[in-house]
Amino acid sequence: QEQPVESGGGLVQAGGSLKLSCTASGRTINNYAMGWFRQAPGKEREFVAQISWTGQGAYYGDSGKGRFTVSRDKAKNMVYLQMLSLSPEDTAVYYCAAEKNPYGLAYNPNPENYDYWGQGAQVTVSS
Repeated sequence: QEQPVESGGGLVQAGGSLKLSCTASGRTINNYAMGWFRQAPGKEREFVAQISWTGQGAYYGDSGKGRFTVSRDKAKNMVYLQMLSLSPEDTAVYYCAAEKNPYGLAYNPNPENYDYWGQGAQVTVSS
């Protein structure tokens, strides 16, 4: 099964910004709510953001509220995560994933309810 591919990660100074992209060739993700998660070394995978399948609902974990924005472009079969005001605490591998069932609208922060995970994109924020 093909995996989605995250891109846009990298090294940024504290206070900087990055925009992550998630693309899924070979499979449409347009009918699925999509989540962004992150995992730092030695920590559990953490919910970051979620966008409903329609694109009209967006939900955020505590770490991203007010700083991160999730969006999607159905014409391109892509999902994005714009991250502002980054701090060293945001350093982690960021993953996109699709909900297991299509047409999701509700808040769903549990990673067990997602499959079709990408390999992740490393985000490193220096102080």
